[in-house]
Amino acid sequence: MAHDHDHDHHHHETQGGSELSPMELRVRALESVLVEKGYVDPAALDALIETYETRIGPHNGARVVARAWVDPAFRTRLLGDATPAMRELGVGGRGGEHMVVVANTPDEHNLVVCTLCSCYPWPVLGLPPVWYKSPPYRSRAVIEPRAVLAEFGVTLPPTQRIRVWDSTAELRYMVLPMCPAGTEGLDEAALATLVTRDSMIGTGLPRAPGPSA
Repeated sequence: MAHDHDHDHHHHETQGGSELSPMELRVRALESVLVEKGYVDPAALDALIETYETRIGPHNGARVVARAWVDPAFRTRLLGDATPAMRELGVGGRGGEHMVVVANTPDEHNLVVCTLCSCYPWPVLGLPPVWYKSPPYRSRAVIEPRAVLAEFGVTLPPTQRIRVWDSTAELRYMVLPMCPAGTEGLDEAALATLVTRDSMIGTGLPRAPGPSA
């Protein structure tokens, strides 16, 4: 489900700092009980988290974006039917079975949220950021997306429309950001390093290439 926004909204209070939310406190407490009772191996839990944070992380999504930047035919397949296109690169799996990729353009910026809970394509983007699961983001992203983006440091021209996509358990979205300027001559691997997790959610932009680029 998409929501269109083409005007600014009043700025509301930003969400709090880095303190743990009630849900995070409950998760920590539950983890402690499970470990204490021997139901969960801490080493196995750490390995699982390490896999999603570093070995998977946003790297899979970044590879998909970089391929779309250099291969117009792949980009067309990705925007037409993302799930099989991603499988061409070995990307997908549980939590990423039904993907839709939406492309940013000079006229339109896309933003992904899950207003119902926190549905997120783990195999593509890794662990979801804490703010993605927070009630303030889930509600305000739809109501005042331009203000939310500004809080993330993304200030868009007033003529650029914002479209908000609401992920569900059955359908999950990823943003295809625009390739930054000055990347001529960079290969696919180098381009992938410019892709950030937030740029694939829509709350950020890709990194600018370094001086050597």
